[in-house]
Amino acid sequence: MNHISTNNVADIFFQVGWSSELARHTDAYAARGVNFWRDLFPRRLRTSLENRQAGDQLCIEFSPEELFRNGQSRSVQTFKRAQFDPALIGKPDLRPLFGRFYPKGLLRDVAGVFSANIQPFRCVDVNDRSLQGDLGHPLSERPVSLNVSVGSVSPKFEERGGGMRDWIETICDGVGMQAPWMGRPTDFFEGKPFSREDERVDQEFYAKPRLVQHLDDAALGVIQDLYGRFIKDGMRVLDLMGSWDSHLPVAVRLAQLTGVGLNGVELEKNEQLTDRLVQDLNQDPVLRFPDNHFDVVICTVSVEYLTDPMSVFSEVARVLRPGGPFVVTFSNRWFEPKAVAIWKELHEFERMGLVLEYFRRSGPFHKLQTYSLRGLGRPVQDKYYMQLPYADPVYAVWGEKI
Repeated sequence: MNHISTNNVADIFFQVGWSSELARHTDAYAARGVNFWRDLFPRRLRTSLENRQAGDQLCIEFSPEELFRNGQSRSVQTFKRAQFDPALIGKPDLRPLFGRFYPKGLLRDVAGVFSANIQPFRCVDVNDRSLQGDLGHPLSERPVSLNVSVGSVSPKFEERGGGMRDWIETICDGVGMQAPWMGRPTDFFEGKPFSREDERVDQEFYAKPRLVQHLDDAALGVIQDLYGRFIKDGMRVLDLMGSWDSHLPVAVRLAQLTGVGLNGVELEKNEQLTDRLVQDLNQDPVLRFPDNHFDVVICTVSVEYLTDPMSVFSEVARVLRPGGPFVVTFSNRWFEPKAVAIWKELHEFERMGLVLEYFRRSGPFHKLQTYSLRGLGRPVQDKYYMQLPYADPVYAVWGEKI
């Protein structure tokens, strides 16, 4: 059997585990074609992987200093307000807000920073004359556990140059942005965060049935497996903002699966549903169910359309039984005219932080967690296979009713 060495390449599944003041976080990355001759790893990780074979698993605990060096450690600097110049990135109306991330390229006259630099920094204080930004990695002060599963290991073709990858930089890109700064809530709600390009009543926009999948099969498989962690035989489940597919494990046998959505034709096509309700939650967030009724509530690739999310999340808490989870999943695709403004302003990982804030503000939820998965290969039968080599990323946030 092949083993990891400089003569082989491997597929490796990484899971970064860490905690913030608000939640427990797991961020996964499916790394393909890892080249141990030229790719970069922390010394202890490289040593731990040597001679491993397919199926091997290991867990390594890292201090922040081991993973984030060379300018990635926490670095809080003070800037004049005039140095925050969003016109440099073509967004002159952008304003600095507490806890939010911005590309370093909009900082003027900062040593080592150029206008094309998209690496994010975090605004950690702001007033009329100055602001403070943390230019380090958002995980730089947090201990991390790295779970590693070795997939296939195979001989590589003849080495003929090529690039190298820093795998910690790749798997941790964006990771940490979902956590609030020092436990203080991020300023997500300045201005008109829930405005939309198309402010028509949603039922007009969704009047025509859309019997298509909105993510690729690999991403949908991840969501189905995730829901399988929570949904078991005999449960009563609410599919919020549902459509013609609830993305549940095929074998599960539920006592009740209720779909609440905007299009009656789509709901009728969903054969897993036991009952259906057409309702526009942006017009009426009150759910027509008794208190403590459902064992699990799910919401799939739709949270970005809610214009009053805290009211909806509060209603979910009401209809959930104590201990029941509310699981929210999403990706980086949506209907542009109907997504709320704040959603489109944020980095993909910041969006998990926004949904965490919905949970925090809206009622009796605890045991909050986030999950992300990137790097899976796009299925060859997918229509975007030739343009997009990677599957759609999956992001999830959940919490239990107290």
